[in-house]
Amino acid sequence: MKIIPAIDLIDGQSVRLSQGDYDEKIIMPKTPQEAVMYYSQFPQVSRIHVVDLIGAAEQESVEAPLIGQIKKLTNIPLELGGGLRSLETIELYDDLGIDYFILGSRVILDVPWLIDVVEKYPGRIFVGIDARGEDIYVNGWKENSQRQIEEYVKEIESLNLAGIIYTDINKDGMEQGPNVNRTAQLNDSTRHLVVASGGVRGQADLKQLEAAGITEAIVGKAAQNDSFWKGLS
Repeated sequence: MKIIPAIDLIDGQSVRLSQGDYDEKIIMPKTPQEAVMYYSQFPQVSRIHVVDLIGAAEQESVEAPLIGQIKKLTNIPLELGGGLRSLETIELYDDLGIDYFILGSRVILDVPWLIDVVEKYPGRIFVGIDARGEDIYVNGWKENSQRQIEEYVKEIESLNLAGIIYTDINKDGMEQGPNVNRTAQLNDSTRHLVVASGGVRGQADLKQLEAAGITEAIVGKAAQNDSFWKGLS
């Protein structure tokens, strides 16, 4: 199982939200810079997941200077999401050395634009599917896109993506475990790599995901604890 620890940014701080609620912000004990260096020591870490949360809500890049600084602190690939709504913004982060781009709201609503971006950045785009039940949410998880997972995934099946990041919004930040069944169903329905996101607490959750055929998981709050890493083989 590959681990992708998450760093969610608001106003230059590393935070966690509960179910995407910006009013339920918890500041993490490690700064973004400290977190990157901490995560970089573990062999299970294949990428580091960075999200510009204000960028996601305001539909534009906000944390570019900090993200550029973070990139210089590690040799681990970074995947970035939040506010990536234009080719110009993606190009900005490409110039900063970001390895992978997580596209959510715009590509859920505008598949032709996703096709254009994938043609320019083949194998470097993760599509973020953030859902409550079967409904995909957009714009910082505030709006129902009126699109459902199954029909959307069929529409993007042929594209040269890096993968799909599936987040069960109701599980995210709640420390109640991931939605293993729904993640496995999605994994079984597509040829794309499916990355689990939301709710992972420790080795027991990872073993459940692995048993269901999932090979990569994004871990937020739990990854800042030494006990999480000691429990991994």
